Amino acid sequence: MIPEFIIRALLASIMVSVLLGLLSPLINAKGLAFLTHALFHALLLGAVLGMILALIFNSYALVTLVALAVTTAIVLTIAQLEKLGFTPDSAVGIVASFVAGLTVLGFGILYKVMASRPYFPLSENIVSYLTGDIFLITLQDLTVLVLGGALIFFVLLVLYRDFLYLSFDPEGMESHGGNVRAYLMILYVIVGAMGALIVQTVGLITLQVIAVLPGAIALMVSSDLRKVLAVSLLLTLAVQLSSVVLAYFTAIPPSGIATIILGAIYGAILFRR
Repeated sequence: MIPEFIIRALLASIMVSVLLGLLSPLINAKGLAFLTHALFHALLLGAVLGMILALIFNSYALVTLVALAVTTAIVLTIAQLEKLGFTPDSAVGIVASFVAGLTVLGFGILYKVMASRPYFPLSENIVSYLTGDIFLITLQDLTVLVLGGALIFFVLLVLYRDFLYLSFDPEGMESHGGNVRAYLMILYVIVGAMGALIVQTVGLITLQVIAVLPGAIALMVSSDLRKVLAVSLLLTLAVQLSSVVLAYFTAIPPSGIATIILGAIYGAILFRR
């Protein structure tokens, strides 16, 4: 009989694969790889603030909710700076510097709060955020992932064609009456929300690699958008599921295995060229 935690891990992997498979080509086409780097800082700050509130109010669920809220606010701030005329790299750099400083301050507050509170099961949560050990995901975590992922999937399904126009021909989109800034902000929010939802499964350390490489590989394999999307989805699904299976037998965090597999595939394609 398959253990329950394996079933939860496989179900979470499927949802993560769908979200990453759809978003990764957009991240590469729109040049948002640096934004995923900013997500690392945003999610870490959100997790620290969430842990502080979790200790104060004795509610483990606050960690994910606060991380989602903080990440969404930060990506909206980046989008607003771009709207004011800053380049994407400059906007991310400005915000990331402040977020990094706030994160350090947050850790100082967290240590003080932990010293004044009784034991609270934060250790497993910290491991999940850093390494993405999907075997630690609870039924509550899975429920949040599925419901939140379904919402993001629905929005992507409705707006995916517009996001493609935004990525490849923003001037043409604007000339036809499309609000480029509004679509860009929606895309930023989706990327931020996606990061907050899947961080416990893929980990902060490997988030950027796993979010960028599937789409990059797909764009190297084909220039046809339908094939790019199909390759990204199938590759992400295959890597995520295989990493869970391998991790079960090797006791290595699945995110590390997935990153190595994706890196090997990407390197092999580059050498073949």
